[in-house]
Amino acid sequence: MGKYIVKRLLMMIPVILAVAILIFTIMTFVPGNPASLILGADATEEQILIKEHELGLDQPYVVRLGNFLKQTFVDFDFGRSYWTNTSVTEELMARFPRTLAIAGFAMLFTVIIGIPLGIFTAIHEGTFADRIGVLLCVIGVSMPTFWLAMLFVLLFALKLKLLPAQGMDGAKYFVLPVVAQSLGGISGMVRTARAAMLEVVRADYVTTARSKGLSERKVIYEHALPNAMLPIISVLSGQLANQLGGALVIEQVFSIPGIGLYLINAVNTRDYPVAQSSVVFLSILFSLIVLLTDLGYAAVDPIIRAQFVQGGTKKKKRKEENG
Repeated sequence: MGKYIVKRLLMMIPVILAVAILIFTIMTFVPGNPASLILGADATEEQILIKEHELGLDQPYVVRLGNFLKQTFVDFDFGRSYWTNTSVTEELMARFPRTLAIAGFAMLFTVIIGIPLGIFTAIHEGTFADRIGVLLCVIGVSMPTFWLAMLFVLLFALKLKLLPAQGMDGAKYFVLPVVAQSLGGISGMVRTARAAMLEVVRADYVTTARSKGLSERKVIYEHALPNAMLPIISVLSGQLANQLGGALVIEQVFSIPGIGLYLINAVNTRDYPVAQSSVVFLSILFSLIVLLTDLGYAAVDPIIRAQFVQGGTKKKKRKEENG
């Protein structure tokens, strides 16, 4: 298992490297001159050229790309913001807990609400509760998160004045962002858990378990649910990535100073170090999420877990035979 983890970590390197090159290229050729934006409309051509030289923007594309990759992957330094001259690494580390809090709590609600509801609707297939649940899930999946977030602001913040509309100064400021972010995930998880359970409860081994006189609770939770967990786990990884990506949008709506707001402002102001480093940082997070998903497969599915063990055993035997 350890060798598999190391192998997957090494496979992440070219992916993250490709993301870094892509975002650097996009930011380089996108319209807009950072030097002109920083100095303002009254800046002279000479002042703009001096600022470009100061920022290193007058160097060829290949040279700038090489410097960016060396700084990021060799020196492990994300550079400094064009506008504030603050360390991008420090800013990302300071803002990441807020983004993670939104995504983490939204993911928690997705799991503790979505999976049980999906199991409940599957067990009561065809009933009124099942039909209502499916209808609500379709509505929840169809509503854009940012639109739902703005509705929450209008209703609970501006109309009812129960919760704050923006900022971050305590737990109550996270209520609307987390709820708005989690509803779509809950709807998707209910549909996934329901479909997975419906496929399993119709299997022959579940019918056999019932014929032995086992209680329905034991049949569902000890025989059906463990076998339905694999497709659920596969969706969980995508859900976690979606929650993290969706948190970036939610931060913009609620003005939460997380990575999302940091990234969007950087793109708007052509702050290249901030935008490029934020995307690279997020690509690392998403790659780790995929790795954790694969390890989750191994933890749930004994066949995959056995493949890991057998793979390591075979390599060990080959070394002993050759040695």
